[in-house]
Amino acid sequence: MTFGGIKIFIQNKCLVNYCKNNALSTFDQNGNLTEDKSYCLEHIPDPGLIKEQIYNYIANNDKIVGLNACGMNFLDINLSNKQFFGCNFSHCTFTNIHSDNTTLKMCIFDYTVFYDCNLINNHSLFTSYSQCTFTHTLFTSSDMIQSNFNCIKAYQSSFDNSDLYNSRFIKATLVDTSFRNCNLKKSNFIDSKRVNVSFKMSNTREAVFYTLGSGLETGMDPNNQALSNSDYSGGAL
Repeated sequence: MTFGGIKIFIQNKCLVNYCKNNALSTFDQNGNLTEDKSYCLEHIPDPGLIKEQIYNYIANNDKIVGLNACGMNFLDINLSNKQFFGCNFSHCTFTNIHSDNTTLKMCIFDYTVFYDCNLINNHSLFTSYSQCTFTHTLFTSSDMIQSNFNCIKAYQSSFDNSDLYNSRFIKATLVDTSFRNCNLKKSNFIDSKRVNVSFKMSNTREAVFYTLGSGLETGMDPNNQALSNSDYSGGAL
């Protein structure tokens, strides 16, 4: 697949024969991305060098296409106003990240851990956060459209004032997490576990909380009233 003439989703496997991990991106002498095969973070001969190259590449470029940084740790960095297309950040750890007005399209964050991150006014489309863990993380005032949050674990986090159109939270665990004033049209919360979760002022009628045919498919009680916070607590609804 290409974007603007640049290949994305280059999923080279680690050069170690038995390893099934994706290889990290490679760079030429000028610091530009190449398509050369390489190793994963576990097997690369000089992990310190590749980490520095990836950190510098992100710091020095506003548009980042096809970067593979699987398994890396990112601490105390600012990603504001950057654009990421077709990048792979699966199995990473993001700590104390500030990200304002960042664009994420067709990116992969599966199994990544976010801790104390402010991801505000972001624009996320066709991006996967499956199996992620979010702790003290803010996604407020963001557009996170048609994105995958299946099986995430979110603790003391917020999606307030966000557009979550057609995004999926299937089998998610949501604890002390807020979805106030969100667009939930076609968003899917089937089999999610929710404890102290607020959907105040969100259009829960247009979301899916139950499997089809259950009689409570839209998160409404038989009197056509939005379920209260206590109704959204405890086990899967």
